[in-house]
Amino acid sequence: MTRLEHGAILQRTVPQHRVCGLWTFQETECGPRKLDGERTSEVSTPKGSTVDNSGRSGKPIRLNAFVQNAVTHQSSGLWRHPDDRGRRYTDLEHWVELARTIDEADFDSLFIADVLGMSDVYAGSRDAALANGVQVPQGDPMMAVSAMAAATRGLGFGITASVSYEHPFSLARRFTTLDHLTKGRVGWNVVTGYLTSAAENLGLTRLPHDERYALAEEHLEVCYKLWEGSWEDDAVVDDPERGLFTDPSKVHDIDHEGTYFTVPGAFLCEPSPQRTPTLFQAGASSSGLSFAGRHAEAVFVSGPSTGVLARNIAKLREQIEAAGRDPHSVVVYAQLTPIVAETDALAEAKYRSYLDLASREAALSLFGGWTGLDLAGVPSDQPLRYAETDAGRSALAVFTSDDPDRDWTTADIAEHLAVGGRGPVAVGGPERVADEMERWIDETGADGFNLAFAVTPGTFADVAEYVVPELRRRGRAVAPDRGPTLRERLGGTGPRLPKDHVGSTYHR
Repeated sequence: MTRLEHGAILQRTVPQHRVCGLWTFQETECGPRKLDGERTSEVSTPKGSTVDNSGRSGKPIRLNAFVQNAVTHQSSGLWRHPDDRGRRYTDLEHWVELARTIDEADFDSLFIADVLGMSDVYAGSRDAALANGVQVPQGDPMMAVSAMAAATRGLGFGITASVSYEHPFSLARRFTTLDHLTKGRVGWNVVTGYLTSAAENLGLTRLPHDERYALAEEHLEVCYKLWEGSWEDDAVVDDPERGLFTDPSKVHDIDHEGTYFTVPGAFLCEPSPQRTPTLFQAGASSSGLSFAGRHAEAVFVSGPSTGVLARNIAKLREQIEAAGRDPHSVVVYAQLTPIVAETDALAEAKYRSYLDLASREAALSLFGGWTGLDLAGVPSDQPLRYAETDAGRSALAVFTSDDPDRDWTTADIAEHLAVGGRGPVAVGGPERVADEMERWIDETGADGFNLAFAVTPGTFADVAEYVVPELRRRGRAVAPDRGPTLRERLGGTGPRLPKDHVGSTYHR
């Protein structure tokens, strides 16, 4: 961990303008909410989109549900709220009900985050995380997916797994198994792992940040060889008369010997509908963006303003194009927490009830896990500056180098993260929230939202009841039937990797 000492890693002390900690879309006690320090005037428009007279892109707004198999995820302490059912995370019916709700609302996928460790940086202890239910206790992100898939018609499932703590041979088999059982509706959120506690409990030493991405490159190479190259398309014959199930001549060893992995043999699984699961990624460091440019088919981003977000999305699309791919072939989801009700007044009352129960200590515990920085004991009005750490860098950059026009203090960060985590929070009735969704999409170049929850499943149920019908009325909702596999649901022309994707080069 990196401990923040007064005057050491903290930014210059300057008089601070009065701010509210959350990016809400309403009048607050601080006055009218100003969301951005700037507006972006040039946002490229994907092919097939329309632009109305206001200059807004008419492309559909995609939605994901952002969850974790845990008591809480991004909104720290709200397991105490009477409307929250997060403590049911061990109940399979809880997950099936949630999946049905968002499937009926035409969400692209249920994106399941995961960490294989505890946030133990804040005050040098895991106590704050345990006491406040900060992503612990938790369960495995994969286990409920087949049941949810069986209960839904088209919903995809993005599952987080770390290349640092999973061997590619066994991980590839699990994803292929799920791809078969879900009929091609599985995605892999590729992460490198940032918690020291996760590495220690596996008997490993956490690699430096950039080396984790070097490992990730090789991990993906092994997986591509297994998924795309080991079994030919017609290897399975299934011919009872000849007594031949698989043609041995069409199953191949991958003969991989690299820096981090040695995998000499053949894959154990026959090709699944997608072969390679749809690939998600969320890193925003230079290494993460470069990795996403080569591999990702969908990317999750977050930022406190449309200006910050637009710059980061533009950098991402530049990396995608540099890799020889269509820069708009990758779906970009921006994080957002919607607090919505039938009217603006009811939504604002709901939001205040969340703020009353949110834990600022828990928020700083979560921040410490993300960034490796311990803010315990740092004065609440002390500004923060960017520091290189070997934990996740994108979370820290959101509050420092990515937003240079604002000095974020410890109190600001705790307040901002308390409800909704790193992304903005939209508060209002259906029209107000839909207005803000349109604005963020049209000003940033994002394709949709990765919706975090304040309470579960209530946040998602409210979006399904109030916001989705409003987006449909405006012609900004996605089509209900977008293809049988997750890759096709996200706009792909078929179930397999496109020809310009590096993974397709391993296909026999």
